[in-house]
Amino acid sequence: MIPQWLHLLSIAYLLLGLISAVIIAIDLVRHPQHMWIMNVVWPVTALFGTIWILWQYFTYGRLATHAKMHAAMKRKEEPPNKRETPFGIMVANGALHCGSGCTLGDIAAEWLVFAFPVIAVWFGWHGIFGDNRIFAVWIVDYIFAYAFGIVFQYFTIAPMRGLSLGQGLIAAVKADTLSLTAWQIGMYGFMAIAYFVIFRQGFGVKLETDTVEFWFMMQIAMLCGFITSYPVNWWLIRAGIKEKM
Repeated sequence: MIPQWLHLLSIAYLLLGLISAVIIAIDLVRHPQHMWIMNVVWPVTALFGTIWILWQYFTYGRLATHAKMHAAMKRKEEPPNKRETPFGIMVANGALHCGSGCTLGDIAAEWLVFAFPVIAVWFGWHGIFGDNRIFAVWIVDYIFAYAFGIVFQYFTIAPMRGLSLGQGLIAAVKADTLSLTAWQIGMYGFMAIAYFVIFRQGFGVKLETDTVEFWFMMQIAMLCGFITSYPVNWWLIRAGIKEKM
């Protein structure tokens, strides 16, 4: 049985994430980002990063508004986000950019499989994975997250480098494949612990998609994904494969 304190904590943290996302979304309406895809990245990542993302957005994300970037270009100056953002934060921004695609992909995939369980069957549930539907769902998660990630990377890299559609997609694949895979590894690792150890062994229940506890665990899993993705993004940016943000 799931303890009441965990149920209440799950609700509270989910609400905190939603409130954080709404605060950022409202501010973005007034101060849109120069790179339009970041108008999606910031509120999406606030769903799991909450207070941390609020701090990072208002401290460094606001340096990359369209107004500030346009003013710097008119004065032929280096943009304030490139001038005033520490490299470590740029790496974090890059990881979050990847994580936003993962988040949207995982949300879409989890609810799609919940609504249509036969999809999990197509990917190995009741087959090679036996009764462990979670492994089949992870395949769907990865496919959706990868698709979102490539789209996000394309609309970041192609405009900045002036690439064609084909060139932009190739660059997006190079920039996102390792980063996204590293993120999903961290996410899957924690969700395996949550599913098999904390809930199945500890509480004697299954962790189901339509519960607040599941999505609270997913919030923590996304933070774990950020940790495993961060060093990969550091290398990708240093190597020039991924753009500084």
